[in-house]
Amino acid sequence: MRYNYKRRPTRVVSVGGVDVGGDNPVRLQSMTNTPSLDVDATAAQAIRIADAGGEIVRVTTQGVREAEALGQVRELLEKQGRHVPLVADVHFNPRAAMTAAVTAHKVRINPGNFADQPRVVDDGRELSTKEYIAALDRVEAEFVPLLDLCRQHGTALRLGVNHGSLSHRVMMRYGDTPLGMTESVMEYLDIARRHDFHDIVISVKASNPVVMADTVRMLAVRMEAEGMDYPLHLGVTEAGAGEDGRIKSAVGIGALLAEGLGDTIRVSLSEAPEREIPVAAMLRDHIARREGHDPILVVDEQIAGVARELADTLPGQERASVPLVAWHDFNPEAMRAVNAASDPSLIADDKPVALFSRHVNPVGEMASYIDRLRLLGRRNPVVLHLSYTGLDAETTGILAGADLGALLLDGYGAGIWLDSEGVDRQKLTDISLAILQAARLRFTRTEYIACPGCGRTLFDLESTLRRVQQATEGMKGLKIAVMGCIVNGPGEMADADYGYVGAGPGRVTLYRGKTPVVKNIPQEEAVDCLLQLLEADGIVEAKKE
Repeated sequence: MRYNYKRRPTRVVSVGGVDVGGDNPVRLQSMTNTPSLDVDATAAQAIRIADAGGEIVRVTTQGVREAEALGQVRELLEKQGRHVPLVADVHFNPRAAMTAAVTAHKVRINPGNFADQPRVVDDGRELSTKEYIAALDRVEAEFVPLLDLCRQHGTALRLGVNHGSLSHRVMMRYGDTPLGMTESVMEYLDIARRHDFHDIVISVKASNPVVMADTVRMLAVRMEAEGMDYPLHLGVTEAGAGEDGRIKSAVGIGALLAEGLGDTIRVSLSEAPEREIPVAAMLRDHIARREGHDPILVVDEQIAGVARELADTLPGQERASVPLVAWHDFNPEAMRAVNAASDPSLIADDKPVALFSRHVNPVGEMASYIDRLRLLGRRNPVVLHLSYTGLDAETTGILAGADLGALLLDGYGAGIWLDSEGVDRQKLTDISLAILQAARLRFTRTEYIACPGCGRTLFDLESTLRRVQQATEGMKGLKIAVMGCIVNGPGEMADADYGYVGAGPGRVTLYRGKTPVVKNIPQEEAVDCLLQLLEADGIVEAKKE
């Protein structure tokens, strides 16, 4: 936890004339979900994203034809007097990346599948040092021509690593972990630095906000140690839709923005892409208001992250690691209200306190207070009391998710208490529980991991997700993924118990964990088949007619 807000200094990378990093504002991005070969539809959607406030637009370019079509989209936009920086999204196809380096303003590649084979060996063994180095040499041979072409055309590069889509080579050595994701990025950065190419933006994403935040933090520390200052793109991938998707994104992205990390952001929702932009803008603006704030007292930051473990539990808590929710689990009015601006030495007993802050950076001041309280040896359970004025329920959920994410992911808070003028108590309870679930601290509902869709998507994601939700809601603690295609689906739904993945036009494959169990079934039968699978596994009883 960084008590005082300050942006991480980075180099500036230009993406089609939009500068990312440095002193520039956090840039907002989204991605089209039209068929990439449909130039008119893709250009029209890019304009809708830009009109909503999106500053950079990504388009899937799964093949050379799609990469060439992106050039046509660019020309069409320019003919209409619209300058929209376009990013080509490439997986498994270095030839498409080379073509895109000429047609796009930025090329995104995934180090997990750019040059490495999906499986280097079949026996599950870790590669020997000699084999590992040889594989890295092959990566460099494939990567350097792309760097040269990007340099020639003034095209930026994004290294985008996703949890669950690491190469087999990296997986066998580091596991599907934040360390593995970090190492996957660093391998490519080391190659780029040796060849003096630095127009790079980096993203490390996961559908689990905790994994995503941990990885970004680890990568930032690693880059600083290596003297690297590349801008960071933030996002919780496959966040889903509706309230849960917004809150899940807010928890992960907000926690990192509060620490000064992040130069571009995308909120990945299974909705029309232009609907992502207002959410992203809300997060950016909420955190940016803290710039240049009155300083907050800095104490021994070594204690940060263990605040909850050092505290006594609230009445009714089974264990200190599961925060409770005001009015749902306890009556907050019986608690002693404490201003985070006060001196913690004034606390003379170990009774619970409801901590609030009127500072422009409330999470920093609250974290500082709790850490100073713990250094005094006080074990008071601390309820995080956040109040919002003049906001609707959706905005309250987004801002509270960002604020509480910054605290909860670092171990602060035995309970949470939300107030928002005009939002009823039951809705505030729902928001609170959604935040705790996003922070992986308390599971009270079904978790949906759903991609936002792109040009590879093989069905209507938004309506399909709704059908799956209607059929499976109320299955507490169960994680179900709805993924548009086979390219990223099996890997990037790594956190899911079950998966619903597009296998072809009108066809779906169902997964148990990472294993396909019902293959290539008609889409109209897929939801019923999913319920049958859950029934067979003892997850849900058969639905009666």
